Amino acid sequence: MTKFSDLDLNPKVLKAIEEAGYETPTPIQAGAIPEALTGRDVLGIAQTGTGKTASFTLPMITALARGRARARMPRSLVLCPTRELAAQVAENFDIYSKHVKLTKALLIGGVSFKEQDALIDKGVDVLIATPGRLLDHFERGKLILSDVKIMVVDEADRMLDMGFIPDIERIFSLTPFTRQTLFFSATMPPEIERLTNTFLANPAKIEVARQSTTSETITQSLVMFRGSRRDREASEKRALLRALIEEEGEACRNAIIFCNRKVDVDILAKSMVKYGLNAAPIHGDLDQSQRMRTLDGFRDGSIRFLIASDVAARGLDIPNVSHVFNFDVPSHAEDYVHRIGRTGRAGKTGTAMTLCAKRDEKYLAEIEKMLGKEIPRKDSPLGAPAPEAEDETAEDTKPKRSRRGGGRGKRAEPAAETAPEPAEDTVAEEKPARARRDDRKDRGERRERGDRRDRGDRGGNRVIGMGDHLPDFIALSFAERRGDSPAVTEAEDEGESETETEDSAA
Repeated sequence: MTKFSDLDLNPKVLKAIEEAGYETPTPIQAGAIPEALTGRDVLGIAQTGTGKTASFTLPMITALARGRARARMPRSLVLCPTRELAAQVAENFDIYSKHVKLTKALLIGGVSFKEQDALIDKGVDVLIATPGRLLDHFERGKLILSDVKIMVVDEADRMLDMGFIPDIERIFSLTPFTRQTLFFSATMPPEIERLTNTFLANPAKIEVARQSTTSETITQSLVMFRGSRRDREASEKRALLRALIEEEGEACRNAIIFCNRKVDVDILAKSMVKYGLNAAPIHGDLDQSQRMRTLDGFRDGSIRFLIASDVAARGLDIPNVSHVFNFDVPSHAEDYVHRIGRTGRAGKTGTAMTLCAKRDEKYLAEIEKMLGKEIPRKDSPLGAPAPEAEDETAEDTKPKRSRRGGGRGKRAEPAAETAPEPAEDTVAEEKPARARRDDRKDRGERRERGDRRDRGDRGGNRVIGMGDHLPDFIALSFAERRGDSPAVTEAEDEGESETETEDSAA
């Protein structure tokens, strides 16, 4: 079995590795470190949690142990997609270079330019940066990249995503053509790999696992979610998440819960705190100092649940994460591998659960196609919504549409002709006043026609004008108005007003 002592590393680096408690390199480390020490370009592909960071930090420290940096001219450059990953790489350099006199600078957003400028002016051997902040320093004239001998792109697939390509191309154009370039990532789709050919020269490709595969130590499951109503879907989904956590019990020591949107991260974190769960959010809109405090709290156990966007999905090495919950199915299939890779690291076991709503099924299909297998389904601890509740919901929405149509008067009449006529009290409750008046007019006219038929008022006895003939129902109405007759007419028994009865006669 290969050991670190067999990899021709600097003795001082080997001492730091031993003090850190490592003896045997991982497959990606055993394959990439010897190639990197020879000066070749390297394209490394391996699952998350397999030690890719050490695969490039150890040969870099060994190569940079000889020489000295000049002011504003770093000797090596490490590009990372997120601030948290950049800070983690910086911590690894501190661990492995403790016996080697190397200087480093961390260039990330959320930190004062003045402090970073002071470090660059002294000269640094290792510059660890995010692309945006690196270009900010360069445009301000504080940085010269013509002396970069080793360049590393960590999480290369994300760095080469469409949004980063212009920045990456510009940074590479500022570095010498003779540099050594190292690319590392857990996933490398074919279209992204073709882009790497622009930046790598005859690279040594180290692939220790099939691309876009998940660790066998992670138990995966999927819960299909169906809300009872659209306006209740979000709250019911949060209730399902709490039920899954409660079902896991003590086995769920801590967990990272991923959401697709930053606003959902904040909402879910507040909801979990409301229900007595120790949770904190982390996403790109938060202040950098707050993000680092949250990560430190999650690492030391003072925070049990980390509610995160994909800013925490890439490269973060947080030991002993027992569970990962995908509150939302990731829209990019590769992100699923990175998300669940936060658990089950370094050979330990982990659990990953995904909540899938109906609208996310297209993303789920892409993930399962990438994995080459179906994610095992798990029954919801809350059970499926009752069919009666869904039917009632559908019926509840229909009167709302009919009310809007009824408010426009005659537009609601065709529906009444095609559907069975409802009871009168139901119509009175559901239709607006104007529609009810129209219905009462129709009923009054039908009753009057029936009365005339009973009296034989047909043919020549039809009332053409007022003249000397006064219809009986008008006389009754007038008599009642004057108080001459205490009798209650049929129209009044139906709840009609005098004005409406006159309108019906007209």
